[in-house]
Amino acid sequence: MKVTIKDIAQAAGVAKSTVSKVMNDSPKISEETKARVRDIIKQMNYTPSSIATGLARQSSNTIAILIDMSKESEFLNQFFYNIIGGVESIIGPLKYELTIANIQHDHAEGHFLQRLVLNKRVDGIIANTSVLTPELCAELNRLEFPYISIGEINAPGIWVDCDNELGGFMLTRHLLDQGYPSVAFIGGEKDEPLFLRRAAGYQRALSEAGMAVQSGWIINGRAVEEDGYQAAKQLLQSANPPDSIVCMSNFSAYGVLQAARELNISIPSQLGIATFDEYPLSPYTTPPLTSLDMDTFQLGASAGRLLMDKLDNKEAAVSGQLLEPELIPRLSSKRSGGDAAE
Repeated sequence: MKVTIKDIAQAAGVAKSTVSKVMNDSPKISEETKARVRDIIKQMNYTPSSIATGLARQSSNTIAILIDMSKESEFLNQFFYNIIGGVESIIGPLKYELTIANIQHDHAEGHFLQRLVLNKRVDGIIANTSVLTPELCAELNRLEFPYISIGEINAPGIWVDCDNELGGFMLTRHLLDQGYPSVAFIGGEKDEPLFLRRAAGYQRALSEAGMAVQSGWIINGRAVEEDGYQAAKQLLQSANPPDSIVCMSNFSAYGVLQAARELNISIPSQLGIATFDEYPLSPYTTPPLTSLDMDTFQLGASAGRLLMDKLDNKEAAVSGQLLEPELIPRLSSKRSGGDAAE
């Protein structure tokens, strides 16, 4: 007679669900129980059918990362692949497969839900906030389908994000500590959530230092070289120029470097520059840029871990998790004190 999972559970003195969790290496099960159950599985020569097991619990053992292929910035950058690597580092050892699923916004979201969720082709979803619209979150919540947002969401759900407000605070505080008394902020679309969080940290650092944000010293725009260049020229040629700038991205910062060079402004003695993101330019510019490293591999790993916890416990509480960035000081802001990495 073929050995069943019920036979294993009875022999081990545990529930069938516990045996299933042991086979999926659930972190919720103690190592002692795992060892006992695995020993019995070996003794009884039990070989589970992955297909039958999946159908029985309506599981595909597959996780989807959703992307919008109409937006090149979603997938043509190192951050995306770091996130994939982080997710895989968690779900792979737990015997889950990872698939990349395209969701085009010119298709009805119902089509996506039918294709992946209602047809049970995946057990859970990871996506960023450009894909997880409030409407989609509401529908996934109604269906009680597990998902994790990379980026803070207002809808009830579980999310993980880098602490962008803390990042803005850290960059600004660093420039103040290096002896730059007047700090401006360049880049980011007005009312864009990412800009608002980063600018809030910038403003908080100034406030805690007893300083006010000067009028005209926050310049919105695309986080690209051209807009960074134009904003820097505007600031540095004004009647009241700042002596340091926090930049929204490497590309904004590169534009600032170009403007300063044209205006014969020395960096870092006359102008300090600090920027969000280590990738792709910070170590390679002249001078190298002080940057804030947002660990996107860890971001993916955290999303994977949260989703595995959710699959293991459908009643997991709604929660958010912020990851602390790392400041990497370099020559673009080394005016006084401290050591800077080159």
